[in-house]
Amino acid sequence: MDLDSLLIVGSAVKRLKMFPCFDFAHYILMCLTVRDDYHPQIASGGSSQAFSRVHPLSSWVGSMMMCFSGGILGSFLLGEPLIAPFRNGRDVLLATGIWYFINYSPFDFLHKLCVFTPVTAVICSLKEVHRANKVYHAVLFALKTFPGAYILVAIYGVLKGSAATHMRLFQRLVCGVWQPSSIEILKPCVMTKASTVAVILFLLDFTGYVDIDETLLYLAIVAFFLAVHFLTFFGVDPFAPFENLFCSVFMGGIMDAVNRARKQSSQPVETSSKGRTTTNGRKSKEE
Repeated sequence: MDLDSLLIVGSAVKRLKMFPCFDFAHYILMCLTVRDDYHPQIASGGSSQAFSRVHPLSSWVGSMMMCFSGGILGSFLLGEPLIAPFRNGRDVLLATGIWYFINYSPFDFLHKLCVFTPVTAVICSLKEVHRANKVYHAVLFALKTFPGAYILVAIYGVLKGSAATHMRLFQRLVCGVWQPSSIEILKPCVMTKASTVAVILFLLDFTGYVDIDETLLYLAIVAFFLAVHFLTFFGVDPFAPFENLFCSVFMGGIMDAVNRARKQSSQPVETSSKGRTTTNGRKSKEE
């Protein structure tokens, strides 16, 4: 494919409207995440549907928190009311309808359809286009709101791109599960790392440090998100080799390895200096 064709495709992808298809896919994934997440009913041997049967209000509130997590966290950073993302009644009604049919459809049909692998692949593909759009507009907005504050711009962009993973701790709390060890900062997921890379690339391009056509960069970020997401289906973290190398060089990994090797090499010397034993079990005298 030549450059002109890539520009046409990139321009078409960049102009895509998120409502309704891409928002629809996002809401489906968020409601599935809440339903299939850890709950006391699942731990006791019940089905994932049991929680929404017993606690429908908690299930709905948790699902709405996940569906609008980007707006909630963005409002928190900007000092705006946290309920501001819910002022669009159309989006709330759409998310509520999806939550209802995910949890209460006859014969659990919609849930079974959405977790069917080919359908899941399509939904996840739409979600990654949605993620790229959120990151792109978040960086543009943050640069206008915080001109020159590149760290704040990066934080805002990463949170908008991976808001659901950061909201998970509070969503679980609403559903009666307190797991502080699941906070995203302790162990960032793959898509949080991918969002960080995308934010850095967009930021370098918008500030003029890297001269890349904006349309091509947007298309490349979409393809990057799709590739990373589908690698996670096979349990592959493409960032792991770079993280291991970085930690080994700059986070003390090399020194830790040297210290372990030095301790292991000194152990045989210490044991040999304690003396040898004779065949009858008594220690031989050292001259």
